[in-house]
Amino acid sequence: MDVLQNLLTRCFTSRNSVLHIRGKSITSLANQYGTPLFVYDRDAMDEKLEAVRNLLPEFDVYYSVKANPNLAILRHFALRGCGLEIASGGEFIQALAAGCPRERIVMAGAGKTNSDLELALSGGVGEVHIDSPSEAARIAAICSRLGIRARVGVRVNPTVPEGEPTLCGSTPCGVDEEKLDSLVQILLSTECFNVCGIHMFAAREVLDYSLLIRQYRKALEIARTVVSRTGRPLQTIDFGGGIGIPYFADDTELDLRSLGREVALLMEDARKDPAFQGTRFVIEPGTFLVGEAGIYVARIVDIKKSRGKKFLILDGGMNHHLAASGIFAEKRRRNYPVALLEKLNHEPSEQVEVVGPLCTPRDTLGRNVTLPRAEIGELVGILQSGAYARSASPLSFVSHNTPVEVWIDRGEDFLIRSRGCTEDFMRDVSVPPRLAASSATAR
Repeated sequence: MDVLQNLLTRCFTSRNSVLHIRGKSITSLANQYGTPLFVYDRDAMDEKLEAVRNLLPEFDVYYSVKANPNLAILRHFALRGCGLEIASGGEFIQALAAGCPRERIVMAGAGKTNSDLELALSGGVGEVHIDSPSEAARIAAICSRLGIRARVGVRVNPTVPEGEPTLCGSTPCGVDEEKLDSLVQILLSTECFNVCGIHMFAAREVLDYSLLIRQYRKALEIARTVVSRTGRPLQTIDFGGGIGIPYFADDTELDLRSLGREVALLMEDARKDPAFQGTRFVIEPGTFLVGEAGIYVARIVDIKKSRGKKFLILDGGMNHHLAASGIFAEKRRRNYPVALLEKLNHEPSEQVEVVGPLCTPRDTLGRNVTLPRAEIGELVGILQSGAYARSASPLSFVSHNTPVEVWIDRGEDFLIRSRGCTEDFMRDVSVPPRLAASSATAR
């Protein structure tokens, strides 16, 4: 069964060929809230969280805010006892607004500014994971000025065997493993630091559980090295994220049950090791928790043919969902699951390009997609759109209004982000006095 059919069978229902989410018709939602819109299913998030906690009970789950920072989503995971992993001062403010306890917030990421760091440190953030010696020096200066002591860890870019399919190598993220020892020595010699953990930066969107196990085993190996320098067990080992979901036709779903079995064996050994007495083991899923729960819905506003290709032109595109356009693709661009949401049971009959309203041929959400025959006014859905969709998109490109976000909670729908308006583009701009006073016809 392909990704689309699997999702439609497992996560949603079809009535008279129309997609329903927990009993809510996508047609009624689109008519009520307008298009384009994102729809998120709370129950789908809960199912993923429960799967992680049941099959990986050794891990403390921290939701990665960057995946989708909508306040309702952050609040939901905070209420379910999850910590939050952030990367900026803005995400720190949102995490606090969601009611997450400060000690349950971890800050990690390259290029943290002084204002980001000062806001988080003065606000009592649980941990800051350091990316470089110069960042450590900046944190120390802030701590000295504020008169505080910071709980810190080191984000590590590990060495791996040649050919290992990870993000490792040259990267702006994390401290290279071969430079870790010198940084740890700096941290241990700095009074304002409480060195409490490490954080792995490695693979992402992993669908092979054995790769994740190798990543976790490597993290424990690095942690033992750090413990030998600190002389005491680490309080936290953050294994990072990386747990993926299938987006594309040739993707295979992660075998979470096998991952859980291997993790249990790994943790059984780790718990016997004095180096890990009292250590908290953390993972930071983002995509895995929310990706499947979201659908991007747009309406067909025009249909045209050009030199042998048929184009379905939508009222939203990569300005709302850059990832679906393939811009993030590292190798080849592949289609997210695409469907005509009111013709789910109709036979596919034509190959089309699904495109947005922007002034660039890059604004393509589906290439050579085979769909039932479409009409202007019908709804197109991009599935697997709960993560890195709206939050990772150029919302101001061509100045279209930003999309609505809707929360489905056990069959009830709630507006969780209003649609933008044209006036938004004028709220934070001004012109110099001379330009304001000049005539439009002045030379």
